[in-house]
Amino acid sequence: MLFTEKLSARTRSADSMLCVGLDPDPAKFPQCILAEPDPIYAFCEQIVRATAPYVCAYKPQIAYFAANRAEDALERIISLIKSEHPDIPVILDAKRGDIGSTARQYAKEAFVRYNADAVTLSPYMGFDTIEPYFEYPDRGIIVLCRTSNPGGKDIEELVAGGEMVYERIARLAGSSWNRTGQMCLVVGATQPREIASVRRLAPSVPLLVPGIGAQGGDVNAAVAAGLDADGWGMIINSSRAILYAGKDEHFAQAAAEAAISTRDAIRRAKALCRSQ
Repeated sequence: MLFTEKLSARTRSADSMLCVGLDPDPAKFPQCILAEPDPIYAFCEQIVRATAPYVCAYKPQIAYFAANRAEDALERIISLIKSEHPDIPVILDAKRGDIGSTARQYAKEAFVRYNADAVTLSPYMGFDTIEPYFEYPDRGIIVLCRTSNPGGKDIEELVAGGEMVYERIARLAGSSWNRTGQMCLVVGATQPREIASVRRLAPSVPLLVPGIGAQGGDVNAAVAAGLDADGWGMIINSSRAILYAGKDEHFAQAAAEAAISTRDAIRRAKALCRSQ
């Protein structure tokens, strides 16, 4: 199944556009998890099992695993999701960007080693750094466009050839770059005006939208700006606000409650758009 088909089917069946980011930071784990022989895997396992009914995708951030020499835990948690929730796509948040021969190895890492359904990439070295990922035509390629961090404007809003850099990326992703139809764009929830601009330039491209929760993005504004013509087309990510909603042995239940609350806020925002 194509990534976009899997994402669309899951989004509709769960009636959810919530993606939970898996950013395991042992410094924030409750004591009960730190006592486990493999705390990073144990933490993510409980989060996944508690939140799975409420999500459209999971987005493990590779740096949190690699920095703790826990790549094995990343492989195992993706295998768990694939085994117990095969309808939920997994997005490997790696933000890779390098020349073709190296990019081919990064693509193998994402899609063969980790068996991710999609991977995040940086497009700023040009199309040839993205092209090797098309060798896996069923997988998603999620390209940074207008990111949620304050410094994003330093490059992404520069004007070149009569348009901002992020606008050019959106236009290319909605046309000539999207060779397999599996390209998506990252646009931060902290930038609702830019989300609307990206949606106009790439009307059918799914948008991965980080920045709600701990980063303070406005759910109503983001949803109003980013829905596609069918009223879907968004993967709205929350990480820390869900992962660390609880501080004790009931942390997984607290995460589930935070996921439900966020999913429902997205649903309300979507309903408000449809009523207007």
